[in-house]
Amino acid sequence: MTSAIKHPLQPTSALSEDLSERGNQAKSPWKKLRGGVLFVLGYLLSPLSWWNDLVFNLPLAYLFGYICSLVNRDWLLPGAIAGYWFSNIAGILLMQAGIIDTFQENSQERNPKKELLTGLASATAYTLLIVTLIQLKILETPDLLLSKALTNISAMLSALH
Repeated sequence: MTSAIKHPLQPTSALSEDLSERGNQAKSPWKKLRGGVLFVLGYLLSPLSWWNDLVFNLPLAYLFGYICSLVNRDWLLPGAIAGYWFSNIAGILLMQAGIIDTFQENSQERNPKKELLTGLASATAYTLLIVTLIQLKILETPDLLLSKALTNISAMLSALH
């Protein structure tokens, strides 16, 4: 009967598990900090904060619309609307990533593709819910979204070009 000879400096399996656990604990505060930062950035971009549009989303949407208008002048407003939607989606996805970084155990393996699809599905469901509530006249849209107001805004913005 032969027995495996271990090197005196080689850690035993219990010791290596303990060292691995300590390594995970040492990374945990940084991972939680990163998760917190991602969550805060996501919250600032998400539709969950009522004041974020003026400070974050609308400037980003206008920038996106402006970049689109460099390709075609008529794409400023559609590009700004798409940019606004993208910034809200990015906010929801960043919040989701932050929550996963903060609360998911280290032992669980992450699936970025599944996380992205889940985030996109939840953001799309949120968008569809809001559109449905507006169509059913449960939520009212501000006067800014009336076609006359949009025409005036388009004329003002095209004058800036």
